[in-house]
Amino acid sequence: MKTKILFVCLGNICRSPAADGVMKRLVEDLYPYSDEWEIDSAGIGSWHAGQLPDRRMRECGAHRGYMFDHRARQVTRADFDRFDYIIGMDEENLYDLRRLAPSHEAAKKILCLADYLQHFPGQKTVPDPYYGQARDFEFALDLIEDACEGLLKQLLSPQR
Repeated sequence: MKTKILFVCLGNICRSPAADGVMKRLVEDLYPYSDEWEIDSAGIGSWHAGQLPDRRMRECGAHRGYMFDHRARQVTRADFDRFDYIIGMDEENLYDLRRLAPSHEAAKKILCLADYLQHFPGQKTVPDPYYGQARDFEFALDLIEDACEGLLKQLLSPQR
């Protein structure tokens, strides 16, 4: 059975495409050539639809060996049928996703990426680096890498 994950941030040009790329790499490292995973990202808004991730996030990722080349798109109600997990980056994303969820059952798919952090105690969100400096993108990517590893461990856990 395929595991389907959608990462969501505000505009789909910083955090969610980075999480998409990081999780794809983690899965590919464990399951090369596997078609049992579907990983994607989207934004709450449509402002950046069709654009590549923010240059600063692409550069930050490239320094760590990632290629973030996802084209931005807006999350839709249909995504709640398509994906098993819809993972927001901060409280505002989660609030917007809950409002968009077509049913109570669909809303149960919504999770917060920061809930899977393993090495950042007390960190409740993955903050948006868009208006920040290079260090803010580095920090966001630190959190995303850590949380994606934690999420993958949870998904692969036999108690799931």
